[in-house]
Parts: sequence; C-alpha cells; structure tokens
Amino acid sequence: MRKLFCSFLIFGLLVVGAGAAYAQSNPLTDTVKDLYGTPYKASGTTPKGFDCSGFTRYVFDALGVDLPHSSAAQYEVGTSVAKSNLQPGDLVFFQTNGRSVSHVGIYIGDNTFVHSESSHGVMNTKLDEAYWKKRFVGAKRVEIPALIAAKEESNNKKVVQAASLETKPTPKKK
Repeated sequence: MRKLFCSFLIFGLLVVGAGAAYAQSNPLTDTVKDLYGTPYKASGTTPKGFDCSGFTRYVFDALGVDLPHSSAAQYEVGTSVAKSNLQPGDLVFFQTNGRSVSHVGIYIGDNTFVHSESSHGVMNTKLDEAYWKKRFVGAKRVEIPALIAAKEESNNKKVVQAASLETKPTPKKK
C-alpha cells in the first residue's frame, strides 16, 4: 500500500509541476523576462534603457500591438477594466505627478505589475504597495492576439500521462 501511495504522490507532483512550469511560460512573460534590470532612461524605448511608456510600448510591439509613446496617450487606448478583474497583459496606470496619468506598467498576475521605475529600471511591483496603491488611476485591456492565441492553445491542451506506473500487489502478511 505504501508503494502505491508513493507512486501516486510522485505522479501527482510531476503533473502539478509540469502544469505550473507551462503556466508560467507565455508570450508576455517570455518577452519581459530578458528585460528585467534594464535601466531607466528618460524617453527610452530600447533595451539599453526605458521610461515607463517606452517599456510598455516595446513589450506590446514585440507582441504585435502598436501603442503610443506616453502613459497619458496609452490611457486612451483599450477598454477600461476594474482592478478586481485584471488579467495578465492589462495596462495599469498611475498618477505620480499629482495632476494626470503619468506612469504605466503591465499587469502580470498575482497582484503584480512590471514597469520601468525611474529609480530601479524594469522590475516587478505589487499593486497594493502603499505608494502605488494610492496613486492607482485605472487599467485598460488592449487586445493582444499573441496572448489570446496562447490562452486558447493552453485551454485545448490535455494532460497526458508521461509514464505508466507499474504497480505490484502488496504481499499479504502471514
């Protein structure tokens, strides 16, 4: 019985682990992963240095979507989304200058967004950090065909058993 239990436990861990590894890989995270740590540069639009909207524009361009190069102009694009309904790929906007939309990032899930911050460059930040929470203005969803296709593909995948587990009957104690 112990061997059977261990076999099922190991199989379950393999299936869960494989699913988690697949879930973390998508066109958005694949595009962003090599940009972490890129320094902030005013008006920057390349991996040599980004400002916030240059970063979002660069990422969206890599995913086949053209965005304007200013956070205020990007705020005019797409469909408004409630903070409670955010999905990876949604643009999140902030008022950091006290007057209007002045900062933008990309929601990546788990209450986290990626952005180019003036003091740290490209990094992840939690939406509920005090500074960002009180400056949050709203979010917009812009259709990203690459993310839609990846989501549809993952919905069509079936879990396939990687290997058959041979189980032998447990010998009876005499």
